[in-house]
Amino acid sequence: MSDHFVLENVDVINKNTEMVTKTNEKGEFILAASVNDSILFYDKDYHLKGIKLSLEDLEANNMIVTIDQKPEELKEIVIRKVSVDWEFDKKWEQLKRDEVAVYRQSNQLKNPGVNDGTITNGMDFVKIGKLLFGDKLKRKKNAVANVEFKNVAANNFDEKFFTETLQLKKEEIDAFLTFCDFDPESKKILEDKNSNSLVLMDYLYQKSLEYKKANTIE
Repeated sequence: MSDHFVLENVDVINKNTEMVTKTNEKGEFILAASVNDSILFYDKDYHLKGIKLSLEDLEANNMIVTIDQKPEELKEIVIRKVSVDWEFDKKWEQLKRDEVAVYRQSNQLKNPGVNDGTITNGMDFVKIGKLLFGDKLKRKKNAVANVEFKNVAANNFDEKFFTETLQLKKEEIDAFLTFCDFDPESKKILEDKNSNSLVLMDYLYQKSLEYKKANTIE
């Protein structure tokens, strides 16, 4: 629960057994656990909550867990001068003229008994796409490919996750995320359509072990 409201689709993780479940529409869940098991409650809009089960918790069987919602951060508003793409406007006008031409053609009388191979109300979508966007689609694709893993991770997890769950020092977080950014595996996670918060969390946990080992002074 949070602020007296039940929470659906919260990830509930037994850290000891690595078993995972989700809360239902009533905020309820069932998860096998033993005394001293660490249970994590994760939702990207809420602070990560962790509890260690006691014998009393297990004997009670039903328990209420509350998690706190993250404060909404307002991004800085920056006003910039925008240059108008007049070439794009010309292409838009050409598109509208093509649409009018298609509409007029579709309203011409045709002999219903003759198939002349044309499609009524047909539109040249390839031409329209080129007129509208041209190489802008290529630039958009490249922009997605250039997204940094460290930015994705920082936006999905708060500082508490890195310092408490991953046991990193506050001043190590940026260096750790840069360490992950150089790993080719992090790029694969961003490109994988099946990736989710749990996959990202597991990856960060494993990389934190590598990072600590690499930075341990013998």
